[in-house]
Parts: sequence; C-alpha cells; structure tokens
Amino acid sequence: MTYALDSNIISYLLKDDDNVYSRYFDALAHGNRCVIPLIVYYEVRRGLEASGATTKMHSFESICYALGVDDLTTADMNTAANIYVDRKRKGKPIEDADLLIAAQAITRGYILVTNNVKHFEGINGLSTVNWAK
Repeated sequence: MTYALDSNIISYLLKDDDNVYSRYFDALAHGNRCVIPLIVYYEVRRGLEASGATTKMHSFESICYALGVDDLTTADMNTAANIYVDRKRKGKPIEDADLLIAAQAITRGYILVTNNVKHFEGINGLSTVNWAK
C-alpha cells in the first residue's frame, strides 16, 4: 500500500508530532510506502522558504530524499480535469492544489493522508486517512 502525504501531515512530521510520527513509522514498519506528491513538495517548500526555517528545510529535504517526490503526469492532469468538471457540476469547487493532490493519489491508487479530510470529501475514487486524529 502506498500513502501520499498531504502538506499538513508533513508539517506534523516537521513539528515532531508523536501521533503522526507513530502512524508514519507504523506504516513503514508494515511494508507500506509513503510518497510526497509534487504539489505538496511545492506547498511545504514555499512555506519554509518564506519563513526562513532553515532547520526545518533540512529536515524536509531529508524526508523528501527518503520517501521520494512523485512528479505529475499527463494521466494525473486528465484525472484532475475530470475531478474539476465533476465538482463544478455539483457546485462544490476545490482549490487547484488540492485537486492536483487528489488526482495524483487517484491515478496511482494511493491513499491520501491528510488532516483536511473535508477538503477531499466527495471525490470519486479517492481514499483518505487522517493520521493526526
């Protein structure tokens, strides 16, 4: 099983949150894989750059090196476009960053780990889990 980590989960890891770290290490110990979607990489990196958090930036880079950052593909973009149309028709738009993160998880069969489950509700084919609760 592969888990895609959302930005807020990376933030918890950078803050040494015991609960999230426990779930993260438990997932890895059971042979699961964790990855960082490209949009999450961007969101976290821009925040760390803007705040000048050099120590956390080094920790983030270590996490990225260990887990890997998944690039976006044309298939991800096609899935994102379909999600966009579906949400627009339902009158429930979603921010582009969340849309792309969800699309990448769906296209690759990942489970999205997020503390913002409500942002992703109603997206067909997306599985989520919250390690922060």
